[in-house]
Amino acid sequence: MSGKADFSAEEWETIAEAPGAAGMMLVTASKGGMFRETLALAKAYTEARQKHGQSPLLDELVSSKPKLDHTRYHSPDELRQATLAHVRDAVALVQAKATPAEASEYGQFIVAVADRVAHAHREDGAEVSPAERSALDEIAAAVAG
Repeated sequence: MSGKADFSAEEWETIAEAPGAAGMMLVTASKGGMFRETLALAKAYTEARQKHGQSPLLDELVSSKPKLDHTRYHSPDELRQATLAHVRDAVALVQAKATPAEASEYGQFIVAVADRVAHAHREDGAEVSPAERSALDEIAAAVAG
């Protein structure tokens, strides 16, 4: 079983920020709903805490509030590209040092956080907007490698 101690401080920061970055990519994918979507991001961590004990890696990850990268991006596309690279890097780190099951759970958590954010606010009568659907697909592809 892997945990925070198995990674350098820089590696852990990358791992800890990736789910929040994916969630923020969804927050910015469409206009409107920012408050509900941000709240959904926090709730995804709260729900994961309730499943304590199933994965030491995820237990340590969700033991604190979501970590966010505070880099300022100049455009939504720059944010999207940086987020997808961040997710790919984080998944690769976990795959390199954790068990295959833990790596799978970590990737599923990233996608679940993004999905939770996407479903937090209806836009133009749709549960998930086309821009959010596209962002979800890109995040899932980044997780899959």
